[in-house]
Amino acid sequence: MFGFYHKLLKVDASDRRFEAVALPDDLLARTLGGKGLATHLLLENNPPGVDPLSPANHLIVAVGPVADTALWGSCRHGVYTKSPQTGGYSESYSGGTTAEYISQAGYDAVMIAGAADEPVWVEISEEGAVFHPAADLWGLDTYETEDRVKAWIKENRGQKCGAITIGPAGENGAACAVMENDYWRSAGRTGVGAVMGSKKIKALAFWGARKRDLADPDLIRDFVKKLVQESKDTAGVQAYKTMGTPMMVDTMSRVGSFPTRYWHQGQAAHQEKINAAALHSRMEVTPHACRKCFIACGRLGTVKEGRHAGLKIEGPEYETIYAFGGLCQVDSIEEIAYLNDRCDRLGLDTISAGNLVGLTIEAVLQGRVDYDIGYGQVDAIARLLEDMAYRRGVGDLLAKGIKTAAAAWGMEDQAVHVKGLEPAGYDPRVLKGMGLAYGSSDRGACHLRATFYKPELSKMIDPDQIEGKAEMFVQWEDRLTIFDALIFCRFYRDLYQWEQLSQIIKDVTGLDLDEAALRRIAADITDNTRRFNLREGLTAKDDGLPRRFFTEPLPETGKIIREEDYQKLISDYYRARGWDDQGRPPAR
Repeated sequence: MFGFYHKLLKVDASDRRFEAVALPDDLLARTLGGKGLATHLLLENNPPGVDPLSPANHLIVAVGPVADTALWGSCRHGVYTKSPQTGGYSESYSGGTTAEYISQAGYDAVMIAGAADEPVWVEISEEGAVFHPAADLWGLDTYETEDRVKAWIKENRGQKCGAITIGPAGENGAACAVMENDYWRSAGRTGVGAVMGSKKIKALAFWGARKRDLADPDLIRDFVKKLVQESKDTAGVQAYKTMGTPMMVDTMSRVGSFPTRYWHQGQAAHQEKINAAALHSRMEVTPHACRKCFIACGRLGTVKEGRHAGLKIEGPEYETIYAFGGLCQVDSIEEIAYLNDRCDRLGLDTISAGNLVGLTIEAVLQGRVDYDIGYGQVDAIARLLEDMAYRRGVGDLLAKGIKTAAAAWGMEDQAVHVKGLEPAGYDPRVLKGMGLAYGSSDRGACHLRATFYKPELSKMIDPDQIEGKAEMFVQWEDRLTIFDALIFCRFYRDLYQWEQLSQIIKDVTGLDLDEAALRRIAADITDNTRRFNLREGLTAKDDGLPRRFFTEPLPETGKIIREEDYQKLISDYYRARGWDDQGRPPAR
Protein backbone atom coordinates (compact mmCIF):
# COMPACT_ATOMS: atom_id res chain seq x y z
CA MET A 1 0.00 0.00 0.00
CA PHE A 2 1.22 3.49 -0.87
CA GLY A 3 1.37 6.58 1.34
CA PHE A 4 2.90 5.01 4.44
CA TYR A 5 6.41 4.16 5.57
CA HIS A 6 5.06 1.05 7.33
CA LYS A 7 7.29 1.83 10.25
CA LEU A 8 6.88 2.64 13.94
CA LEU A 9 9.83 3.91 15.97
CA LYS A 10 9.63 2.65 19.55
CA VAL A 11 11.75 4.68 21.96
CA ASP A 12 12.55 3.70 25.55
CA ALA A 13 13.69 6.78 27.46
CA SER A 14 14.62 4.74 30.56
CA ASP A 15 17.15 2.55 28.76
CA ARG A 16 17.87 5.07 25.98
CA ARG A 17 17.13 2.48 23.34
CA PHE A 18 15.03 2.41 20.20
CA GLU A 19 13.60 -0.14 17.83
CA ALA A 20 12.00 0.25 14.40
CA VAL A 21 8.95 -2.00 14.07
CA ALA A 22 7.11 -2.87 10.85
CA LEU A 23 3.47 -1.81 10.51
CA PRO A 24 1.41 -4.17 8.32
CA ASP A 25 -0.83 -3.06 5.47
CA ASP A 26 -4.01 -4.36 7.07
CA LEU A 27 -3.46 -2.27 10.21
CA LEU A 28 -2.76 0.89 8.23
CA ALA A 29 -5.72 0.25 5.91
CA ARG A 30 -8.20 0.00 8.77
CA THR A 31 -6.77 2.92 10.78
CA LEU A 32 -5.51 5.28 8.00
CA GLY A 33 -2.68 6.46 10.28
CA GLY A 34 -2.79 9.45 12.62
CA LYS A 35 -5.47 9.14 15.27
CA GLY A 36 -6.58 5.72 14.08
CA LEU A 37 -3.11 4.22 14.32
CA ALA A 38 -2.23 5.98 17.59
CA THR A 39 -5.45 4.85 19.28
CA HIS A 40 -4.71 1.26 18.29
CA LEU A 41 -1.19 1.59 19.69
CA LEU A 42 -2.42 3.04 23.00
CA LEU A 43 -4.92 0.22 23.45
CA GLU A 44 -2.25 -2.36 22.67
CA ASN A 45 0.61 -0.88 24.70
CA ASN A 46 -0.65 1.25 27.59
CA PRO A 47 -1.27 -0.68 30.82
CA PRO A 48 -4.91 -0.20 31.93
CA GLY A 49 -5.17 2.30 34.76
CA VAL A 50 -1.64 3.62 34.30
CA ASP A 51 -0.74 6.92 35.99
CA PRO A 52 -0.46 9.49 33.18
CA LEU A 53 2.83 10.78 34.59
CA SER A 54 4.39 7.37 35.15
CA PRO A 55 7.09 5.95 32.84
CA ALA A 56 4.66 3.27 31.64
CA ASN A 57 2.37 5.80 29.96
CA HIS A 58 3.18 6.00 26.26
CA LEU A 59 3.54 9.27 24.37
CA ILE A 60 2.91 8.96 20.63
CA VAL A 61 3.78 11.53 17.96
CA ALA A 62 2.19 10.65 14.62
CA VAL A 63 1.63 11.99 11.13
CA GLY A 64 -0.87 10.80 8.57
CA PRO A 65 -0.27 9.59 5.02
CA VAL A 66 -0.83 13.10 3.61
CA ALA A 67 2.08 14.64 5.57
CA ASP A 68 4.81 16.20 3.41
CA THR A 69 2.68 15.93 0.28
CA ALA A 70 1.44 18.81 -1.85
CA LEU A 71 -2.06 18.53 -0.40
CA TRP A 72 -3.41 21.70 1.16
CA GLY A 73 -3.87 21.67 4.92
CA SER A 74 -1.62 18.65 5.40
CA CYS A 75 1.19 20.08 7.54
CA ARG A 76 -0.07 18.90 10.91
CA HIS A 77 1.00 16.30 13.43
CA GLY A 78 -0.84 14.68 16.32
CA VAL A 79 0.19 13.76 19.87
CA TYR A 80 -1.60 10.96 21.76
CA THR A 81 -1.30 9.63 25.30
CA LYS A 82 -3.28 9.26 28.54
CA SER A 83 -4.16 12.70 29.83
CA PRO A 84 -3.04 14.04 33.21
CA GLN A 85 -5.97 16.50 33.01
CA THR A 86 -8.77 14.01 32.47
CA GLY A 87 -7.36 10.59 33.23
CA GLY A 88 -8.66 9.50 29.84
CA TYR A 89 -7.87 9.58 26.15
CA SER A 90 -5.58 12.40 25.09
CA GLU A 91 -5.15 13.80 21.60
CA SER A 92 -3.77 17.14 20.51
CA TYR A 93 -2.73 18.56 17.13
CA SER A 94 -0.36 21.23 15.91
CA GLY A 95 0.45 22.94 12.62
CA GLY A 96 3.36 25.07 11.46
CA THR A 97 6.21 23.31 9.66
CA THR A 98 7.18 20.45 11.99
CA ALA A 99 4.96 17.73 10.53
CA GLU A 100 6.99 17.72 7.33
CA TYR A 101 10.23 17.12 9.25
CA ILE A 102 8.57 14.34 11.25
CA SER A 103 7.51 12.72 7.99
CA GLN A 104 10.97 13.08 6.45
CA ALA A 105 12.45 11.13 9.35
CA GLY A 106 10.66 8.15 7.85
CA TYR A 107 8.13 6.95 10.44
CA ASP A 108 4.35 6.84 10.57
CA ALA A 109 4.56 7.26 14.35
CA VAL A 110 7.08 7.53 17.15
CA MET A 111 6.04 5.90 20.45
CA ILE A 112 7.94 6.87 23.61
CA ALA A 113 7.84 4.98 26.88
CA GLY A 114 9.93 5.10 30.05
CA ALA A 115 11.59 8.11 31.66
CA ALA A 116 15.17 9.31 31.56
CA ASP A 117 17.05 9.64 34.85
CA GLU A 118 18.14 13.16 33.93
CA PRO A 119 17.00 15.75 31.36
CA VAL A 120 17.53 14.81 27.71
CA TRP A 121 16.48 15.91 24.27
CA VAL A 122 15.98 13.31 21.59
CA GLU A 123 17.12 13.54 17.97
CA ILE A 124 15.03 11.40 15.61
CA SER A 125 16.09 10.62 12.06
CA GLU A 126 16.14 7.73 9.61
CA GLU A 127 18.91 6.22 11.76
CA GLY A 128 16.69 6.05 14.83
CA ALA A 129 16.94 8.00 18.09
CA VAL A 130 19.93 9.73 19.67
CA PHE A 131 19.72 10.96 23.28
CA HIS A 132 21.46 14.21 24.14
CA PRO A 133 21.98 15.69 27.62
CA ALA A 134 19.63 18.61 28.30
CA ALA A 135 20.67 19.89 31.72
CA ASP A 136 21.62 23.17 30.04
CA LEU A 137 18.15 23.41 28.46
CA TRP A 138 16.10 22.46 31.52
CA GLY A 139 14.42 25.58 32.84
CA LEU A 140 14.53 27.49 29.55
CA ASP A 141 11.38 28.72 27.85
CA THR A 142 10.07 27.03 24.72
CA TYR A 143 11.43 29.65 22.29
CA GLU A 144 15.03 29.50 23.48
CA THR A 145 14.93 25.72 23.68
CA GLU A 146 13.76 25.50 20.08
CA ASP A 147 16.47 27.92 18.95
CA ARG A 148 19.25 25.95 20.66
CA VAL A 149 18.11 22.54 19.42
CA LYS A 150 17.72 23.74 15.84
CA ALA A 151 21.12 25.43 15.97
CA TRP A 152 22.76 22.21 17.22
CA ILE A 153 21.21 20.12 14.43
CA LYS A 154 22.23 22.68 11.83
CA GLU A 155 25.82 22.87 13.10
CA ASN A 156 26.36 19.17 13.73
CA ARG A 157 24.15 17.52 11.10
CA GLY A 158 24.06 20.23 8.47
CA GLN A 159 20.27 19.90 8.39
CA LYS A 160 17.18 21.91 9.11
CA CYS A 161 14.87 20.20 11.58
CA GLY A 162 11.50 20.41 13.24
CA ALA A 163 11.66 20.80 17.01
CA ILE A 164 8.98 20.10 19.59
CA THR A 165 9.70 21.55 23.03
CA ILE A 166 8.26 21.97 26.50
CA GLY A 167 8.61 24.91 28.86
CA PRO A 168 8.78 25.10 32.66
CA ALA A 169 5.11 24.06 32.89
CA GLY A 170 5.86 20.73 31.25
CA GLU A 171 9.02 20.22 33.27
CA ASN A 172 7.06 20.72 36.49
CA GLY A 173 4.13 18.52 35.50
CA ALA A 174 1.43 21.17 35.21
CA ALA A 175 -1.66 19.32 34.00
CA CYS A 176 -2.34 21.83 31.21
CA ALA A 177 1.20 21.94 29.82
CA VAL A 178 1.63 21.96 26.02
CA MET A 179 4.16 20.71 23.49
CA GLU A 180 5.26 23.70 21.41
CA ASN A 181 6.77 24.00 17.92
CA ASP A 182 7.56 26.82 15.52
CA TYR A 183 7.46 29.16 18.56
CA TRP A 184 3.70 29.75 18.48
CA ARG A 185 2.21 26.42 17.42
CA SER A 186 1.08 24.07 20.15
CA ALA A 187 -0.24 20.61 20.74
CA GLY A 188 -2.15 22.60 23.27
CA ARG A 189 -4.79 20.55 25.03
CA THR A 190 -5.04 17.67 27.54
CA GLY A 191 -1.61 18.14 29.13
CA VAL A 192 0.65 16.35 26.66
CA GLY A 193 3.54 18.63 27.72
CA ALA A 194 3.32 17.29 31.27
CA VAL A 195 3.66 13.72 29.97
CA MET A 196 6.73 14.70 27.95
CA GLY A 197 8.16 16.43 31.02
CA SER A 198 7.53 13.37 33.19
CA LYS A 199 9.82 11.47 30.84
CA LYS A 200 12.50 14.14 31.39
CA ILE A 201 12.44 14.94 27.66
CA LYS A 202 12.93 18.64 26.99
CA ALA A 203 12.74 18.50 23.20
CA LEU A 204 12.25 16.22 20.21
CA ALA A 205 14.08 17.10 16.98
CA PHE A 206 13.12 15.49 13.66
CA TRP A 207 15.02 15.52 10.39
CA GLY A 208 15.64 13.30 7.37
CA ALA A 209 15.29 12.94 3.63
CA ARG A 210 12.60 10.29 3.27
CA LYS A 211 9.73 10.83 0.83
CA ARG A 212 6.45 8.96 0.64
CA ASP A 213 5.65 6.76 -2.34
CA LEU A 214 2.26 7.98 -3.55
CA ALA A 215 -0.26 6.00 -5.55
CA ASP A 216 -0.80 8.72 -8.17
CA PRO A 217 1.32 11.88 -7.80
CA ASP A 218 -0.01 13.34 -11.06
CA LEU A 219 -3.61 13.22 -9.86
CA ILE A 220 -2.58 14.80 -6.56
CA ARG A 221 -0.94 17.68 -8.41
CA ASP A 222 -4.09 18.14 -10.51
CA PHE A 223 -6.29 18.05 -7.40
CA VAL A 224 -4.14 20.61 -5.57
CA LYS A 225 -4.12 22.99 -8.54
CA LYS A 226 -7.85 22.74 -9.09
CA LEU A 227 -8.69 23.20 -5.41
CA VAL A 228 -6.76 26.44 -5.01
CA GLN A 229 -8.19 27.84 -8.22
CA GLU A 230 -11.75 27.08 -7.14
CA SER A 231 -11.46 27.95 -3.46
CA LYS A 232 -8.93 30.70 -2.79
CA ASP A 233 -11.41 33.51 -3.47
CA THR A 234 -14.43 32.03 -1.68
CA ALA A 235 -15.99 34.02 1.13
CA GLY A 236 -14.91 31.63 3.88
CA VAL A 237 -11.28 31.46 2.78
CA GLN A 238 -11.08 35.23 2.33
CA ALA A 239 -12.61 35.83 5.77
CA TYR A 240 -9.92 33.76 7.46
CA LYS A 241 -7.15 35.25 5.33
CA THR A 242 -8.34 38.82 6.00
CA MET A 243 -9.32 38.67 9.67
CA GLY A 244 -8.18 35.31 11.03
CA THR A 245 -9.90 33.51 13.89
CA PRO A 246 -10.29 36.74 15.96
CA MET A 247 -13.26 37.52 13.70
CA MET A 248 -15.13 35.03 15.89
CA VAL A 249 -15.19 37.56 18.75
CA ASP A 250 -17.83 39.58 16.89
CA THR A 251 -19.59 36.49 15.52
CA MET A 252 -20.02 34.90 18.94
CA SER A 253 -20.89 38.20 20.60
CA ARG A 254 -23.71 38.81 18.13
CA VAL A 255 -25.45 35.61 19.21
CA GLY A 256 -24.65 36.10 22.91
CA SER A 257 -22.31 33.13 23.08
CA PHE A 258 -18.96 34.82 23.87
CA PRO A 259 -18.14 33.47 27.36
CA THR A 260 -17.36 36.38 29.67
CA ARG A 261 -16.66 36.92 33.37
CA TYR A 262 -16.01 33.22 33.94
CA TRP A 263 -19.12 32.01 32.12
CA HIS A 264 -21.54 34.43 33.82
CA GLN A 265 -22.16 36.45 30.65
CA GLY A 266 -22.38 35.89 26.90
CA GLN A 267 -21.09 39.26 25.77
CA ALA A 268 -18.22 41.55 26.79
CA ALA A 269 -18.75 45.30 27.10
CA HIS A 270 -15.18 45.82 25.86
CA GLN A 271 -15.70 43.72 22.71
CA GLU A 272 -14.45 46.51 20.42
CA LYS A 273 -11.11 46.58 22.27
CA ILE A 274 -10.35 42.88 21.77
CA ASN A 275 -11.89 41.91 18.42
CA ALA A 276 -10.27 41.41 15.03
CA ALA A 277 -10.56 45.11 14.18
CA ALA A 278 -8.71 46.01 17.38
CA LEU A 279 -5.98 43.49 16.64
CA HIS A 280 -5.45 44.82 13.12
CA SER A 281 -5.43 48.45 14.22
CA ARG A 282 -3.32 48.08 17.38
CA MET A 283 -0.76 45.65 15.94
CA GLU A 284 1.19 45.36 12.71
CA VAL A 285 -0.40 42.25 11.24
CA THR A 286 0.53 39.95 8.37
CA PRO A 287 -1.50 36.85 7.42
CA HIS A 288 0.59 33.79 8.30
CA ALA A 289 0.13 30.25 7.06
CA CYS A 290 1.34 26.80 7.94
CA ARG A 291 3.14 25.04 5.12
CA LYS A 292 0.86 23.80 2.33
CA CYS A 293 -1.91 26.26 3.15
CA PHE A 294 -3.59 29.01 1.14
CA ILE A 295 -6.04 30.01 3.89
CA ALA A 296 -3.40 31.71 6.10
CA CYS A 297 -5.61 32.12 9.16
CA GLY A 298 -2.67 33.01 11.42
CA ARG A 299 -2.01 36.61 12.43
CA LEU A 300 1.72 37.33 12.69
CA GLY A 301 1.61 40.56 14.62
CA THR A 302 3.81 43.09 16.39
CA VAL A 303 2.48 45.41 19.09
CA LYS A 304 2.81 49.02 17.92
CA GLU A 305 2.63 51.08 21.11
CA GLY A 306 2.56 50.94 24.89
CA ARG A 307 4.47 48.89 27.39
CA HIS A 308 4.57 45.83 25.10
CA ALA A 309 5.67 47.73 21.98
CA GLY A 310 7.75 45.44 19.76
CA LEU A 311 6.27 42.20 21.13
CA LYS A 312 5.97 39.79 18.19
CA ILE A 313 3.62 36.82 18.23
CA GLU A 314 1.48 34.72 15.96
CA GLY A 315 -1.86 35.50 17.50
CA PRO A 316 -3.73 35.94 19.65
CA GLU A 317 -6.17 33.43 18.21
CA TYR A 318 -9.87 33.54 19.05
CA GLU A 319 -9.60 30.96 21.82
CA THR A 320 -6.89 32.93 23.62
CA ILE A 321 -8.89 36.15 23.26
CA TYR A 322 -11.97 34.46 24.73
CA ALA A 323 -9.97 32.90 27.58
CA PHE A 324 -8.28 36.09 28.75
CA GLY A 325 -10.36 38.84 27.14
CA GLY A 326 -13.70 37.20 27.91
CA LEU A 327 -13.39 34.95 30.95
CA CYS A 328 -10.80 37.17 32.71
CA GLN A 329 -12.11 40.48 31.28
CA VAL A 330 -8.78 41.81 30.02
CA ASP A 331 -9.85 44.78 27.89
CA SER A 332 -6.77 45.31 25.69
CA ILE A 333 -5.68 43.25 22.70
CA GLU A 334 -2.05 44.15 23.41
CA GLU A 335 -2.34 42.79 26.96
CA ILE A 336 -3.97 39.61 25.67
CA ALA A 337 -1.04 39.24 23.24
CA TYR A 338 1.30 39.65 26.21
CA LEU A 339 -0.49 36.93 28.21
CA ASN A 340 -0.47 34.74 25.10
CA ASP A 341 3.30 35.20 24.87
CA ARG A 342 3.73 34.32 28.56
CA CYS A 343 1.75 31.10 28.10
CA ASP A 344 3.68 30.13 24.96
CA ARG A 345 7.05 30.66 26.63
CA LEU A 346 6.02 28.84 29.81
CA GLY A 347 4.35 26.08 27.80
CA LEU A 348 0.78 26.52 29.09
CA ASP A 349 -2.47 25.90 27.22
CA THR A 350 -4.16 29.30 26.93
CA ILE A 351 -7.71 27.88 27.05
CA SER A 352 -7.15 25.96 30.27
CA ALA A 353 -4.98 28.72 31.75
CA GLY A 354 -7.62 31.40 31.16
CA ASN A 355 -10.33 29.18 32.65
CA LEU A 356 -8.20 28.42 35.71
CA VAL A 357 -7.47 32.10 36.22
CA GLY A 358 -11.17 32.92 35.90
CA LEU A 359 -12.08 30.29 38.48
CA THR A 360 -9.42 31.69 40.82
CA ILE A 361 -10.77 35.22 40.48
CA GLU A 362 -14.23 33.93 41.39
CA ALA A 363 -12.77 32.06 44.36
CA VAL A 364 -11.05 35.24 45.58
CA LEU A 365 -14.21 37.31 45.19
CA GLN A 366 -16.12 34.71 47.23
CA GLY A 367 -13.52 34.67 50.00
CA ARG A 368 -12.45 31.09 49.33
CA VAL A 369 -8.84 31.91 48.37
CA ASP A 370 -6.37 34.52 49.57
CA TYR A 371 -4.61 35.79 46.44
CA ASP A 372 -4.20 39.31 45.09
CA ILE A 373 -6.05 39.10 41.77
CA GLY A 374 -9.22 40.42 40.14
CA TYR A 375 -10.92 40.68 36.77
CA GLY A 376 -8.86 42.58 34.21
CA GLN A 377 -5.72 42.72 36.38
CA VAL A 378 -3.13 41.76 33.78
CA ASP A 379 -0.01 41.72 35.93
CA ALA A 380 -1.71 39.63 38.60
CA ILE A 381 -2.90 37.22 35.89
CA ALA A 382 0.64 36.99 34.49
CA ARG A 383 1.97 36.30 37.99
CA LEU A 384 -0.59 33.51 38.48
CA LEU A 385 0.45 31.95 35.16
CA GLU A 386 4.04 31.89 36.43
CA ASP A 387 2.89 30.37 39.70
CA MET A 388 1.07 27.63 37.80
CA ALA A 389 4.10 26.82 35.64
CA TYR A 390 6.50 26.78 38.59
CA ARG A 391 4.05 25.12 41.03
CA ARG A 392 4.10 27.95 43.59
CA GLY A 393 1.40 28.49 46.20
CA VAL A 394 -2.09 28.68 44.70
CA GLY A 395 -0.50 27.92 41.34
CA ASP A 396 0.54 24.48 42.57
CA LEU A 397 -3.08 23.56 43.22
CA LEU A 398 -4.20 24.92 39.83
CA ALA A 399 -1.41 22.98 38.13
CA LYS A 400 -3.10 19.77 39.30
CA GLY A 401 -6.13 20.60 37.16
CA ILE A 402 -9.53 22.18 37.51
CA LYS A 403 -11.16 19.15 39.15
CA THR A 404 -8.62 19.18 41.97
CA ALA A 405 -8.75 22.96 42.46
CA ALA A 406 -12.55 23.09 42.42
CA ALA A 407 -12.79 20.30 44.99
CA ALA A 408 -10.27 22.01 47.28
CA TRP A 409 -12.21 25.28 47.14
CA GLY A 410 -15.69 23.77 47.37
CA MET A 411 -16.54 25.04 43.88
CA GLU A 412 -17.45 21.84 42.07
CA ASP A 413 -20.83 23.33 41.19
CA GLN A 414 -19.18 26.43 39.67
CA ALA A 415 -16.16 25.02 37.82
CA VAL A 416 -16.79 24.70 34.09
CA HIS A 417 -15.27 21.58 32.54
CA VAL A 418 -16.10 18.17 31.14
CA LYS A 419 -13.92 15.26 32.25
CA GLY A 420 -11.44 17.83 33.59
CA LEU A 421 -10.97 19.71 30.32
CA GLU A 422 -12.27 23.27 30.09
CA PRO A 423 -14.42 24.28 27.09
CA ALA A 424 -13.50 26.58 24.24
CA GLY A 425 -15.27 29.88 23.55
CA TYR A 426 -18.72 28.66 22.49
CA ASP A 427 -21.44 28.76 25.12
CA PRO A 428 -23.73 25.70 24.83
CA ARG A 429 -26.62 27.56 26.40
CA VAL A 430 -26.88 29.29 23.02
CA LEU A 431 -25.38 26.64 20.71
CA LYS A 432 -27.01 23.43 21.95
CA GLY A 433 -24.99 21.22 19.60
CA MET A 434 -21.83 22.48 21.26
CA GLY A 435 -23.19 21.08 24.49
CA LEU A 436 -23.28 17.67 22.83
CA ALA A 437 -19.80 18.31 21.43
CA TYR A 438 -18.40 19.04 24.88
CA GLY A 439 -20.13 16.15 26.59
CA SER A 440 -19.45 13.45 24.01
CA SER A 441 -15.85 14.32 23.10
CA ASP A 442 -13.31 11.63 23.89
CA ARG A 443 -10.87 14.17 25.33
CA GLY A 444 -13.27 16.32 27.38
CA ALA A 445 -14.92 19.65 26.55
CA CYS A 446 -13.67 20.00 22.98
CA HIS A 447 -14.87 22.24 20.15
CA LEU A 448 -12.75 20.60 17.46
CA ARG A 449 -13.89 17.00 17.24
CA ALA A 450 -16.88 18.05 15.15
CA THR A 451 -16.58 21.90 15.02
CA PHE A 452 -20.36 21.88 15.33
CA TYR A 453 -20.50 25.62 15.93
CA LYS A 454 -20.15 25.93 12.14
CA PRO A 455 -23.48 24.31 11.13
CA GLU A 456 -25.28 25.98 14.03
CA LEU A 457 -23.97 29.49 13.35
CA SER A 458 -24.60 29.14 9.61
CA LYS A 459 -28.14 27.87 10.33
CA MET A 460 -27.60 24.56 8.59
CA ILE A 461 -29.44 23.46 11.71
CA ASP A 462 -31.14 25.68 14.26
CA PRO A 463 -29.01 26.11 17.42
CA ASP A 464 -32.04 25.38 19.61
CA GLN A 465 -33.16 22.31 17.66
CA ILE A 466 -32.84 19.04 19.57
CA GLU A 467 -34.60 16.48 17.38
CA GLY A 468 -32.26 15.05 14.73
CA LYS A 469 -29.26 17.05 15.94
CA ALA A 470 -27.25 14.09 17.25
CA GLU A 471 -27.54 12.29 13.90
CA MET A 472 -26.20 15.33 12.05
CA PHE A 473 -23.48 15.72 14.68
CA VAL A 474 -22.30 12.13 14.12
CA GLN A 475 -21.98 12.78 10.39
CA TRP A 476 -19.75 15.78 11.06
CA GLU A 477 -17.76 13.91 13.70
CA ASP A 478 -17.17 10.96 11.37
CA ARG A 479 -15.81 13.16 8.59
CA LEU A 480 -13.52 15.06 10.94
CA THR A 481 -12.32 11.81 12.49
CA ILE A 482 -11.03 10.94 9.01
CA PHE A 483 -9.37 14.38 9.04
CA ASP A 484 -7.59 13.33 12.25
CA ALA A 485 -6.46 10.01 10.80
CA LEU A 486 -5.02 11.66 7.69
CA ILE A 487 -4.28 14.73 9.86
CA PHE A 488 -5.72 17.63 7.92
CA CYS A 489 -6.38 21.11 9.25
CA ARG A 490 -9.96 21.71 10.44
CA PHE A 491 -10.26 24.85 8.34
CA TYR A 492 -10.41 22.70 5.19
CA ARG A 493 -13.63 21.12 6.45
CA ASP A 494 -15.76 22.98 3.88
CA LEU A 495 -13.39 22.08 1.04
CA TYR A 496 -12.85 18.39 1.82
CA GLN A 497 -16.22 16.69 1.80
CA TRP A 498 -16.58 12.89 1.54
CA GLU A 499 -16.01 12.92 -2.22
CA GLN A 500 -12.75 14.85 -1.91
CA LEU A 501 -11.54 12.69 0.99
CA SER A 502 -12.19 9.53 -1.04
CA GLN A 503 -10.24 10.96 -3.96
CA ILE A 504 -7.35 12.05 -1.75
CA ILE A 505 -7.08 8.64 -0.08
CA LYS A 506 -7.15 6.83 -3.41
CA ASP A 507 -4.50 9.11 -4.95
CA VAL A 508 -2.25 8.87 -1.87
CA THR A 509 -2.67 5.26 -0.72
CA GLY A 510 -4.37 3.43 -3.59
CA LEU A 511 -7.28 2.46 -1.31
CA ASP A 512 -10.67 2.81 -3.00
CA LEU A 513 -13.00 3.86 -0.17
CA ASP A 514 -16.41 5.44 -0.63
CA GLU A 515 -18.27 7.45 2.00
CA ALA A 516 -19.80 4.36 3.61
CA ALA A 517 -16.40 2.67 3.94
CA LEU A 518 -14.84 5.82 5.37
CA ARG A 519 -17.62 6.18 7.88
CA ARG A 520 -17.07 2.59 9.02
CA ILE A 521 -13.39 3.39 9.62
CA ALA A 522 -14.31 6.61 11.45
CA ALA A 523 -16.83 4.76 13.63
CA ASP A 524 -14.24 2.12 14.50
CA ILE A 525 -11.76 4.81 15.55
CA THR A 526 -14.41 6.49 17.69
CA ASP A 527 -15.39 3.16 19.23
CA ASN A 528 -11.75 2.50 20.11
CA THR A 529 -11.28 5.86 21.80
CA ARG A 530 -14.43 5.13 23.78
CA ARG A 531 -13.10 1.70 24.74
CA PHE A 532 -9.91 3.36 25.96
CA ASN A 533 -11.87 5.76 28.17
CA LEU A 534 -14.12 3.04 29.56
CA ARG A 535 -11.06 0.96 30.34
CA GLU A 536 -9.61 3.90 32.27
CA GLY A 537 -12.72 4.19 34.44
CA LEU A 538 -14.75 6.87 32.69
CA THR A 539 -18.49 6.21 32.47
CA ALA A 540 -21.61 7.75 30.97
CA LYS A 541 -21.72 10.08 34.00
CA ASP A 542 -18.55 11.72 32.70
CA ASP A 543 -20.42 12.75 29.53
CA GLY A 544 -22.46 15.29 31.46
CA LEU A 545 -22.23 19.08 31.29
CA PRO A 546 -21.45 21.53 34.11
CA ARG A 547 -24.63 22.10 36.11
CA ARG A 548 -24.45 25.85 35.56
CA PHE A 549 -25.38 25.42 31.90
CA PHE A 550 -28.71 23.89 33.02
CA THR A 551 -29.53 26.32 35.83
CA GLU A 552 -27.85 29.70 35.20
CA PRO A 553 -29.42 31.68 32.32
CA LEU A 554 -27.24 34.02 30.30
CA PRO A 555 -28.28 37.57 31.25
CA GLU A 556 -28.25 38.86 27.67
CA THR A 557 -30.56 36.20 26.20
CA GLY A 558 -32.03 34.31 29.15
CA LYS A 559 -30.91 31.08 27.49
CA ILE A 560 -30.02 27.83 29.20
CA ILE A 561 -29.73 24.30 27.90
CA ARG A 562 -32.47 22.25 29.52
CA GLU A 563 -31.20 19.12 31.24
CA GLU A 564 -33.86 16.96 29.59
CA ASP A 565 -32.84 18.30 26.16
CA TYR A 566 -29.22 17.51 26.83
CA GLN A 567 -30.09 14.00 28.00
CA LYS A 568 -31.97 13.45 24.76
CA LEU A 569 -28.98 14.71 22.75
CA ILE A 570 -26.53 12.38 24.47
CA SER A 571 -28.95 9.40 24.34
CA ASP A 572 -29.55 10.03 20.63
CA TYR A 573 -25.79 10.24 20.15
CA TYR A 574 -25.21 6.87 21.82
CA ARG A 575 -27.94 5.36 19.64
CA ALA A 576 -26.52 6.88 16.43
CA ARG A 577 -23.13 5.44 17.35
CA GLY A 578 -24.57 1.98 17.93
CA TRP A 579 -23.66 2.09 21.63
CA ASP A 580 -25.85 0.92 24.50
CA ASP A 581 -27.63 3.31 26.87
CA GLN A 582 -24.49 3.58 29.00
CA GLY A 583 -22.36 4.63 26.03
CA ARG A 584 -20.64 1.27 25.61
CA PRO A 585 -19.68 0.17 22.09
CA PRO A 586 -20.38 -3.41 21.03
CA ALA A 587 -17.75 -5.97 21.96
CA ARG A 588 -15.02 -6.49 19.37
